[in-house]
Amino acid sequence: MKRRTLLAAAPLLLAGPAVAQASPKTLRVVMQSDLKIIDPVWTTAYIVRNHGFLIYDQLFALDEKLRPQPQMVDSWKMSDDKLTWTFTLRDGLKWHDGAPVTTADVIPSIKRWTDKDVVGGVFAKFIKEMKAIDDKTFEIALKEPFGLMLASLARSSSIPLLIMPKRVAELPVTQQLTDTTGSGPFIFKKDEWKPGEKTVYVRNPNYVPRKEAPSGLAGGKVAKLDRIEWISIPDAQTAISALQKGEIDMIEQPSHDLLPEIQKDKNVETVILDELGATFILRFNWKQPPFNDVRVRRAAEYALNQTDFMKAVIGDPRYFKPCKAIFGCGTPLESHAGFDGILESNFAESKKLLKEAGYDGTPIVLLQSTDLAVLTNLAPVAKTLLEQGGFKVDLQSMDWQTVVSRRARKDPIGKGGWNISLTAAAVTLLIDPINNHYSEASGDRAQFGWPLDEEIEKLRMDFVRETDPKKQYTIAEAVQKRMMDLGVTVPLGQYTQPLARRRSVSGNLASPITVFWNVDKK
Repeated sequence: MKRRTLLAAAPLLLAGPAVAQASPKTLRVVMQSDLKIIDPVWTTAYIVRNHGFLIYDQLFALDEKLRPQPQMVDSWKMSDDKLTWTFTLRDGLKWHDGAPVTTADVIPSIKRWTDKDVVGGVFAKFIKEMKAIDDKTFEIALKEPFGLMLASLARSSSIPLLIMPKRVAELPVTQQLTDTTGSGPFIFKKDEWKPGEKTVYVRNPNYVPRKEAPSGLAGGKVAKLDRIEWISIPDAQTAISALQKGEIDMIEQPSHDLLPEIQKDKNVETVILDELGATFILRFNWKQPPFNDVRVRRAAEYALNQTDFMKAVIGDPRYFKPCKAIFGCGTPLESHAGFDGILESNFAESKKLLKEAGYDGTPIVLLQSTDLAVLTNLAPVAKTLLEQGGFKVDLQSMDWQTVVSRRARKDPIGKGGWNISLTAAAVTLLIDPINNHYSEASGDRAQFGWPLDEEIEKLRMDFVRETDPKKQYTIAEAVQKRMMDLGVTVPLGQYTQPLARRRSVSGNLASPITVFWNVDKK
């Protein structure tokens, strides 16, 4: 992964004077959304995940090259038959209330995570037994070798494996936690939490960082700030004005179309912390015609191209790139297998396949999200390209929450069903056939669209059982090729999201998740 990218800023004429902050060690940030839920296991919302990383810690964590590194764990070993893993916790781990972290907390935390997370659910099928050897050592016995052991324990999204106190970890996943005692570098000030206004964290004075240098989500988590305030400012332009005036210090996800305005201000800079970024995703509904026919799905793959989507949605080529890779470009499993000839707007081939399939010109229902800027322009581009490829398209516009609700329905088109839905996903969620839930082809249990293919599912389980990275790559490549041949998921390009901060702020780490250890403020 490349190091973070700084984009130069030019002076802004008539810029207003900076407003003094209450404390030089108080960081005021506008995050991607408001925090209304505080249980990072109960929901997959990224803002709740970010909250979790401030107050909790992990057994292992991904470094900036997406390699799992020990975090709460000091040492570990695997038996010769690869069926028994033994882990020992490092010294100095304490809960925010001063009690020591023990294996009695770790085991139920793993169990609560496996009850909810996609990767955790696969992991659970391989677990024979988890038991504590003593307060610092625990053992995981497997039924058969599991090739993603450390990667699973380092799971960061969308439901990360965060260690919680036993009394909290034993809650069922259907019940949201209210006790936010963690062991991480910051403490959640629940008494100051005002949804719709602000969320507050303070430095944990008793946290003992690892000695290694910070790297991604791994290494030493040194809290240099005394206080962090997440300020709710829903309007993007108002947030930028507040940043330029010094009323806030950082905006996590400024709109791409407003970046030029930010970059004119000499007191502000934009930083790309996640060089991998996110991928736009298109899904077909396999249950309804015409996309229950693989030839029609292939016709759409021929009609589309990634560049048109990237230009319409992101605009500035500094922040996007075409990427013909299901598991992301810049990742260990990057491959272009299965993409020959497709996603190049070959309208003649698209029309040929539609004719072979007997497509009768019935309009396909394409869902459009209207209230998320990063998704709004996807559907109109898809409509234009598909129509040039011989389809008739019924574009139906609605807010994002309605799209999410609508795409979960398996009804016929005439009763509220759909044919195509689009979304975006962080590349770190797509990096292998197990983490990438859009590669699942288990029918009704799969993601919206419900693709069904026994061969893909067999290959995915082969990937889990394999421990040799080279053989894992070969399996992942076979999964990708079959996914594209069948039209399981269509990637529409990869893009990055800059963060905007005042120049008095430094130390943001290159990471797929916005974290606040190592961040400092003059």
